[in-house]
Amino acid sequence: MRMKRWNVVLAALALSASACASASREPEVAAGPDAVAQAEVAQAVAGGSDDVVSGAIVVDFKDGTTKAEFDAWEQAWGVDLEFNSLEGPRTGVTLAVGVDDVEDVLQRIRQNPAVESAEPLMQVRSSFTPNDPQYESQWNLRMIDMPKAWDGNRGKGVVVAVIDTGIAYEDHEDFKQVPDLKGVSFVKGYDFVNDDEHANDDHGHGTHVAGTIAQATNNGEGVAGVAFDATLMPLKVLNHFGSGTSADIADAIRFAADHDAKVINMSLGGGLYSQVMASAVEYARKKGVTVVAAAGNTGHGRVEFPAAYPGAVAVSAVGPSGSLAPYSSYGKELDIAAPGGDKSRGDSGGILQNTIDPRDPSRSVYAWYQGTSMAAPHVAAVAAMLYGAGAKNPDEVEQALYAGAKATGDQAWSEQYGHGVLNANASLKAFTGGGPRWPSLAWAAALLAVVLLTLRGRERPGFLNILFRPAFFVPLVLSTVGFFFLRTWFTGASGAAGDVVNVASLPIPDWQRIIFGRATVSPLFYSALIPLVLSLPAITWRGFRPAVGGLALGFAGFLAYAAWVGAPALAWMPFTFLAKPWLGFNTVVCLVIARAMLKREDA
Repeated sequence: MRMKRWNVVLAALALSASACASASREPEVAAGPDAVAQAEVAQAVAGGSDDVVSGAIVVDFKDGTTKAEFDAWEQAWGVDLEFNSLEGPRTGVTLAVGVDDVEDVLQRIRQNPAVESAEPLMQVRSSFTPNDPQYESQWNLRMIDMPKAWDGNRGKGVVVAVIDTGIAYEDHEDFKQVPDLKGVSFVKGYDFVNDDEHANDDHGHGTHVAGTIAQATNNGEGVAGVAFDATLMPLKVLNHFGSGTSADIADAIRFAADHDAKVINMSLGGGLYSQVMASAVEYARKKGVTVVAAAGNTGHGRVEFPAAYPGAVAVSAVGPSGSLAPYSSYGKELDIAAPGGDKSRGDSGGILQNTIDPRDPSRSVYAWYQGTSMAAPHVAAVAAMLYGAGAKNPDEVEQALYAGAKATGDQAWSEQYGHGVLNANASLKAFTGGGPRWPSLAWAAALLAVVLLTLRGRERPGFLNILFRPAFFVPLVLSTVGFFFLRTWFTGASGAAGDVVNVASLPIPDWQRIIFGRATVSPLFYSALIPLVLSLPAITWRGFRPAVGGLALGFAGFLAYAAWVGAPALAWMPFTFLAKPWLGFNTVVCLVIARAMLKREDA
């Protein structure tokens, strides 16, 4: 997939530089876990790990594969496959249980061209530490600056899918709605554990998570939620023991994405890679859904899945002191930290919400929980507020989340806190409304004047001749604000066309988001490298010089503005303070390139 994105980026770069690039055929790249992940899964199956459902496999067929077709193959495979849920005929996700030799069967199944992936059925668990209820004030809401954030937005109308143990959202048979969810907006969900439409909570975890996101507020009952005007979609994938399967979770993710959810919260995790789940996360993100997941409660330097999948926002947990909770997982895939609680000094250090008594689902309690499960819904709720404020896609949401996060010490990013501790008010302020960065274009115009003034009279090209020359103007715009209007014009674009729209709508330096993902800011893109490389053929090909000049000047404006407003955390640099000198030096290099490209040699 990365090779494919590189081809898209290179094609779009050639288009912007010469205004006449030709289309190229994109190679197909096989998706799947790397060799280390495959070996780890095989070892877990052989060792009888709790992360794997014994004797069970999940097979993801290509869309359109019918039950009659895979029924005809079952005898040769020695299994009995059935669709995992009502989504199965559309998604192609099937299950087989009672498999004697899992690896041998999987090898035979994988040879069939109709199979997209086949793997052992994974089991994941909720990421929290059980506790006893006690009522105290909500320190976590003050930590993320909610009182100020509520003045700006409350997530009204944004659908947040809670993929968990269900929610106590209705009175149905023995289940009762908890009092502090009365008045909260819900949309139809699904119970993937019991295969029915009543995603009621028989555990307590999902209701607690849902309360953090959108507990009824200012109603004279109990406690408050973060985005209390948001709409909740209950999706039950974990049973009353707090465990579930990768197949149910994958189907729930796709269900949420196909039923207008804008945010998905998954306060659950496991240690092994699942291609089925990874594909579902990728599917949701491509449909414009922000996927938020708990990093895990191992206390070790490894982010658990699904938080570790590309496209998911991985969340670690901090306690009341703002320091990483001792149980919280962390690692290189981490994106942000949020209040998750630390009850080492008492229950009041946990996160308080209204939920059910696990021993009696009809009974309501106020309970202190702790875990990265409690941290993730804070981030999901603020993501809903950002969508409510006008964000159009996960890129815009994540950019605002990370820009508003409170960094720890002098580290703009770390494995323990990601981009820092969540701050709802700062993230809402950091959200620019999704529009173009006009100041970058203004800086480029000012630097153009500097370049022209440093050229002597007969060497200086005409200002208006340059500005209205498409070969100069198009690369200048594309490298400062991007073709931002493309997302409005081609909202339904998908596949390769959608990739081109996503790339071209961003300024060229921000194309690194498409390539590297996870909000990494690559110093290779935030530099003079691209203009410098393209200036080499322009030495002999004079007709290419205006395009390179516009590109270099656009980069100079973008980099100068980035340094002026506060340099971003550039990856791979040993010290954060080096970011501004790096941007400043590369701005100067871009100006030198622009000056050389625009100089009239016939003088």
